[in-house]
Amino acid sequence: MKPRRITPHAPVNQIITGHYYKGTGYYAWRPQGTEDWLMIYTISGKGRFGYSYPNGSGEGDLIVEPGDMVMLKPSIPHDYSVEPTLLRWELLWAHFHPRLTWHSWLNWPQIVPGLMRLRLGKNSNDVRRRVVGCLKESNKAVQGAPRHAKELAMNAMEAALLWCDEVNPQSKIPPMDERIRAATEYLCRHFKQKITLASLSEQCCLSPSHLSHLFRAQVGYTPQQFLEMQRLNHAARLLDMTTQSIKEIAAETGFDNPFYFSLRFKRKTGMNPQSYRRRTSGAIAS
Repeated sequence: MKPRRITPHAPVNQIITGHYYKGTGYYAWRPQGTEDWLMIYTISGKGRFGYSYPNGSGEGDLIVEPGDMVMLKPSIPHDYSVEPTLLRWELLWAHFHPRLTWHSWLNWPQIVPGLMRLRLGKNSNDVRRRVVGCLKESNKAVQGAPRHAKELAMNAMEAALLWCDEVNPQSKIPPMDERIRAATEYLCRHFKQKITLASLSEQCCLSPSHLSHLFRAQVGYTPQQFLEMQRLNHAARLLDMTTQSIKEIAAETGFDNPFYFSLRFKRKTGMNPQSYRRRTSGAIAS
């Protein structure tokens, strides 16, 4: 039976990480999933991931052991806990928004759509050691809070994913349709402009419905979600590196309404633009 209380989750700006030692009673239950990707690596003990079959024919449990890495795409329900017979689970985890270049490394074997597992078994001891080292380095950067904490954490996560790709049995399968790659690149270059699904579909020679379905399946976000992510990431850089007003930053990143920009920025980062800027540079008039 699924837990009744939904596990809270704050919006993620780039990456958050953790190293847990959990016992009896630990679970996470988010029926709507999250807007970010979730990776969990089992160091010791066992964990359980619940899932539903896509045709509605029933439910199942994925039991993970040391060396197992699980990835949950955005909006996929979270239902995981300590394995009920062992009642001990040590795990490294990360909620993150992948860089564009990462998506070709996230094509892991699927248990059901959106729930993936990569096994770093005994034949992959060197890779396992390197992956654990990278994940711990990512967590150390976040917890230590250096000036470039998020960038250092993302770099370490990138290294972990590259090592995982060395042993991924699906890594030789073309991971992204070239038309979707063209769409993501177009969104990254033109995020300041007004882009509709119809105009984007013309750029990559797909119908709007086909583009929407394929984009979500391969990137993990809808085109509009991906576009907003590029805008908000650029806004965060401007808040860090310039003294531009909030109104000016909103306009430069494609938001017509500064108030709406502030709402979306707070949803993503957990802070409004003014607070985000003050966290390192002191109060700057907006």
